[in-house]
Amino acid sequence: MTQPATNSHNPNEECFEVDGRKLSIEEYLDQDERKDLLRLLTAGSVDDGKSTLIGRLLFDSKKLYEDQLSALERDSKRVGNAGAGQIDYALLCDGLKAEREQGITIDVAYRYFSTNKRKFIIADTPGHEQYTRNMITGGSTANLAIILVDARTGVITQTRRHTYLCSLLGIRHIVLAVNKMDLVDFSQQVFEGIVSDFNAFIAPFHIPDVRCIPLSALEGDNVVDRSERTPWYDGPALLEFLETVHIGNDHNLADFRFPVQYVLRPDLDFRGFCGKVASGVVHKGDEIMALPSGKRSRVKRIVTYDGDLDYAFPPQSVTLQLEDEIDISRGEMIVSPAAQPHVGRQFEAMLVWMDEAPMDVNKSFYLKHNTHTTRCRIDHFKHKVNVNTLETSDTDHLELNEIGRAVIVTSQELFYDVYTQNKATGAFILIDPITNNTSCVGMITSPVAEADLHTGSALPTLDLPALGIAPEHYPAIRTAVQALARQGLEIQVKE
Repeated sequence: MTQPATNSHNPNEECFEVDGRKLSIEEYLDQDERKDLLRLLTAGSVDDGKSTLIGRLLFDSKKLYEDQLSALERDSKRVGNAGAGQIDYALLCDGLKAEREQGITIDVAYRYFSTNKRKFIIADTPGHEQYTRNMITGGSTANLAIILVDARTGVITQTRRHTYLCSLLGIRHIVLAVNKMDLVDFSQQVFEGIVSDFNAFIAPFHIPDVRCIPLSALEGDNVVDRSERTPWYDGPALLEFLETVHIGNDHNLADFRFPVQYVLRPDLDFRGFCGKVASGVVHKGDEIMALPSGKRSRVKRIVTYDGDLDYAFPPQSVTLQLEDEIDISRGEMIVSPAAQPHVGRQFEAMLVWMDEAPMDVNKSFYLKHNTHTTRCRIDHFKHKVNVNTLETSDTDHLELNEIGRAVIVTSQELFYDVYTQNKATGAFILIDPITNNTSCVGMITSPVAEADLHTGSALPTLDLPALGIAPEHYPAIRTAVQALARQGLEIQVKE
């Protein structure tokens, strides 16, 4: 814990005692600045205690302000569901009126806190199947997922669904939190039976880090501190595990990808390319390749607001200055010549439909991939996945919260990787061109040859003779098509 103390060298200067070490204010702030960030989400069935667990985590780790504590105690008396005289910790996350009336989580609630070792962003996601898109939103940036199960019911359909969604999102660290152990008298046999069922289900997903913890969110057992009521459990408490889990290798550090966001030209002597390092590491002097031109150069400087760097890594935002004048624009990508991404207009992807309106496969969507936006269309579907049973079935469209595998064709070439190898360059969203809603999120699974397309062409075709258009109008149409191409919509004209 952090305790205010007095600096022995200067009694008038306050210092902090952190894990037995006395730090000055400057040292403490510097240490706080260097702490890494863990993004996590909670998932589970309705009434498994997701919001209560987060509330208890914040309460027991003493990360709440006085006004928050007062409001929590007041709200617990007025609308709490924990019983007379008890604090309802779920109210810290469930702030919507409908959530408090029904005692459920509807929208994603984010909570921010830090300990001496790490900073945290927690996404409390709903358990209802109708809110699958909310969970996808909360988990899209998560490093770790806490999947709660009720010790009385064990692994159920909702548990399997949430575990599948976490694997789909590429989350590499899973915590199975067996909650409400106080209601089964902290039985070791019950806990081990649930762990056995869960491990058997999760094995095909090949998630590298799975940890199972027995706890009681309402009473605080094994949440922040180890509980004396589980002497048979020799693992860490939840917070201890969250503080120590290693996430440094989750980023792809082998394949350098730098989507260009902005071209910086403050004067005649400087021309740099701004963006965030999506993956890999770039050093000063490294050889790079610009896509789609294929031109090569070397990194002259890696510029930041705080000064030049010798190297940069994800997720740092930097400006790269090259030794040669290369024409690179927003939406293009700087990569390592030794590890190039896939380049193409067609690929296969897992899609999660998030729009209230059903998918119209005849519609042309905007596809946003990193800093690149282009038009795209759905060529054909492979199958639809039942997230409760993991069974597949034929389909020709998706509806709200449904998941399917489809082949997508884009108007312009994309520079992408398979999602399982590189999350940063393997994910995209589809945007409805009329409503501007985010209609779908996608994870690329593999490239597709043009010969495998059902339409036989990677580009939409405008067949002028078939449309009955007279030849004298062809020049005007060609001019219009060229203008659309400059806006990112390429069309093949058949005369």
